[in-house]
Amino acid sequence: MIMFLQAGVESATPYVWDQAGTPGKAIIILLGLLSVFVWSVMLQKARQTRQARKLNRLFADEFHQHEGVLVIHNRDIHVEGCPLFNLYDNGCKDLLSRLKTNGNEGELGSQKYATIKTMEHVKRTLESDVAKESLKLESGLILLAIAVSGAPFVGLLGTVWGVMDVFSAAAQEGNANLTTVAPGVAAALATTVAGLLVAIPSMVGYNWLVHNLRVFTVELDNFAQELASRMENEFLKDE
Repeated sequence: MIMFLQAGVESATPYVWDQAGTPGKAIIILLGLLSVFVWSVMLQKARQTRQARKLNRLFADEFHQHEGVLVIHNRDIHVEGCPLFNLYDNGCKDLLSRLKTNGNEGELGSQKYATIKTMEHVKRTLESDVAKESLKLESGLILLAIAVSGAPFVGLLGTVWGVMDVFSAAAQEGNANLTTVAPGVAAALATTVAGLLVAIPSMVGYNWLVHNLRVFTVELDNFAQELASRMENEFLKDE
């Protein structure tokens, strides 16, 4: 019995494809191309997310090993693909560009310090960088959102169109028996199946990525607050 069903499933796909009309085949091909793009985006975002999580963890461990907030920045290194490092590096550059010097620069005992106004500027820079890094991670998700919401309707369009053609042809011929109608209806329903096969993986991937991006955004916010706090403790001097 199981072998009979498997043979029926294997033979159904080419039969339905042969019975599908030009609009149905065009819609199935369109959904197939959309599926390729969707899977490429999901795989690319999954790799990006995994790499960013790994690099963030390594950088956070390194950052917490040093007491001075500028120690890593002074080593003049660059970590590609690490959101926390990008946030840290831009924050340090902005801080250094706004620090004031106590006394003449280069004199013995001269010390750089930051004011409350300086730290407000740095905090706004960090907030802006958090938003930029979040947007980088969110790039490409619009395609998944379109696939989730649009693919079922495109498939439904093909089904309605195909059923309409089937019944119109049956009415013109005056023959509406099951043998005449069933092949066309089956081919029409194939577009809905194709739409669901695109939408369901897209929905799962989209929800998983959105959850991870929310976690990343919270981590970036927490790190930005920690970085600003350490900068204040090390450089802030009340005017």
